[in-house]
Amino acid sequence: MMYGATRKTTSMPSYSQHDIVLITYPFTDLSGAKVRPAVVVSAPHASTDLFIVPLTSRINPLLAGEFILTDWKGAGLNTPSALKRGLFTVHQRLVAKHIGRLQAHDIFTLDESLRLWLGLK
Repeated sequence: MMYGATRKTTSMPSYSQHDIVLITYPFTDLSGAKVRPAVVVSAPHASTDLFIVPLTSRINPLLAGEFILTDWKGAGLNTPSALKRGLFTVHQRLVAKHIGRLQAHDIFTLDESLRLWLGLK
């Protein structure tokens, strides 16, 4: 690139903490991928990576800190869904779609779950 030339950039969509998104999750053996819902838990930052926690329609059994969303419809989901124990880092390019946002009570419960899982007081 020549000095003084401008570089054309494409802007990435911005996702906020507690947004619910559809993410392309790779299988653990990297043989393929599946689109699944997740909650963005990272605070605003300059990185193009997001911290996410997965959601599932399999609501039983649940481990300590996992919970069924009380307002899954208000969050934009089509079926009762549970927050599953797991914290993943993904690039924003893996987001297929923004579908909603956690509601206040579920945000509080998520924060408590993250403290439990991470051993934070």
